[in-house]
Amino acid sequence: MKSLQAMHHLLAEAGHQIEVLEHQGELPMFRDKLQVVGLFPLLPVSAEIFQVNIGKMCNQTCRHCHVDAAPDRKEIMTRETMQLCLDVLKNNPSFTTVDVTGGAPEMNPDFRWFVEEIKKLNKHIIVRCNLTIILANKRFHDLPHFFKKHEVEVVSSLPFYTQDRTDRQRGNGVFEHSIQALQMLNAVGYGTAGSGLLLNLVYNPAGAFLPPSQAALEKEYKAELLKRYNIFFNNLYVITNMPISRYLDYLLVSGNYEKYMDKLVNAFNVAAAKNVMCRNTISVSWDGFLYDCDFNQMLDLKVSCSHSQHLSSFDAKAMNQRSIVVNQHCYGCTAGAGSSCGGAVAK
Repeated sequence: MKSLQAMHHLLAEAGHQIEVLEHQGELPMFRDKLQVVGLFPLLPVSAEIFQVNIGKMCNQTCRHCHVDAAPDRKEIMTRETMQLCLDVLKNNPSFTTVDVTGGAPEMNPDFRWFVEEIKKLNKHIIVRCNLTIILANKRFHDLPHFFKKHEVEVVSSLPFYTQDRTDRQRGNGVFEHSIQALQMLNAVGYGTAGSGLLLNLVYNPAGAFLPPSQAALEKEYKAELLKRYNIFFNNLYVITNMPISRYLDYLLVSGNYEKYMDKLVNAFNVAAAKNVMCRNTISVSWDGFLYDCDFNQMLDLKVSCSHSQHLSSFDAKAMNQRSIVVNQHCYGCTAGAGSSCGGAVAK
């Protein structure tokens, strides 16, 4: 666990980012935008996805990472907190999917135990694997077989199907290792028709622009990865970069912040706003606190239920009746076709 001084620094940084987001000049406040279309306060519609960040430690330091994950991060979910997650899942059958994320979640020493225990509860499991972790150390080489055994859906970032664009965003050598990892996943059946083993890829724009059509880019990815590397996968998720953490730093340093926010605001889509992921998801941080989404988690914007902001005091009724906490970064989820951890949310 980080020192108290370091934790105060992180909280101060989150507060600073919120201040930057709220200083919009003539840009309308997101809550006002929702008010105009009859969606404020934004309310949950279900409790289906239980997304758990089990640690910020990662073998990579990606430029666009909103988690600010890196090899030197020490925040790791304990088995005790994982047990609290399992207790909530047992007591709330409406949660049908558990989305395990990080950092590189596989680096948590209790990762495999956690997946095995979730599987006993008959939940659908998603693991957000960065691919390169599979090759990072011999102890991870069997991950494709572990994923297959527990019928885990694998979701992995691949910024592009070429080396230069991928390595610029995620680091030198990442593309080559990602391709090898995808081939290892294919070898055990992932991404192949009829296997039931889902392998989904994620695209994030490398600059200050919105992603292209998800359907069109998926078709392009599938054709190029098959032709170049004989790789198969199921779906491509196109995700808009949120103006927080490292990406916000990039926008500010490059002088693109105001232009990018203008793009998000001008592309606001009511259909996307109606289907934002926070309406059917609860996000859990490595230390057990509760958020409406993992973006709010990075800004330390906890759920609005003051008496139920931690797993230890989880109140399902309060969660279902809460008002979702929104801020200016939420424009990223409602621009164009919308954006979620599962890609576009509106046609």
